[in-house]
Amino acid sequence: MKKTTIFFTLILFVLSFTAISAQSKFDKEKTEIGTMLDAFNVAAAKADFNAYFNFYADESTFIGTDATEVWDKKAFMVWAKPYFDKKKTWNFTSLKRNIYFSKDGKLAWFDEVLDTQMKICRGSGVVEKINGAWKVKQYVLSMTIPNDVSDKVVSEKTAIEDILIQDLKTKK
Repeated sequence: MKKTTIFFTLILFVLSFTAISAQSKFDKEKTEIGTMLDAFNVAAAKADFNAYFNFYADESTFIGTDATEVWDKKAFMVWAKPYFDKKKTWNFTSLKRNIYFSKDGKLAWFDEVLDTQMKICRGSGVVEKINGAWKVKQYVLSMTIPNDVSDKVVSEKTAIEDILIQDLKTKK
């Protein structure tokens, strides 16, 4: 009986150590990505066009809050340039962030709750380590809608989005 207890205790110890090792395997990378995403947000807030867009990979996509906003990096740069030139950019601060990794650690994805001029938004995306630096491959900005007011929001956007829905259906 004692040998069985010792054996199971040893097994549990090894398994818990393995789980802790797996969890902490990417701690350094999580810190790097968190620091990068914070600097990414600061660059936008400071209207630093070059610094902000340097955080994006060459082949990247930005998906905005409007259903029509899906841009590659170059198109997003063209759209954003006037805002950066006028210093009328956005100021996002992460309130809560989750970061996850592929098994090989070459890709990571994140989701975060942001404090913005639009109140709470959600940022999510995919980052890849390229030449030693984490770069944004895809970024998705979403406005959150509290469930208690979702009917009002749907009512407000129905006329606009019904037209877009029909247009998209015809192009399908």
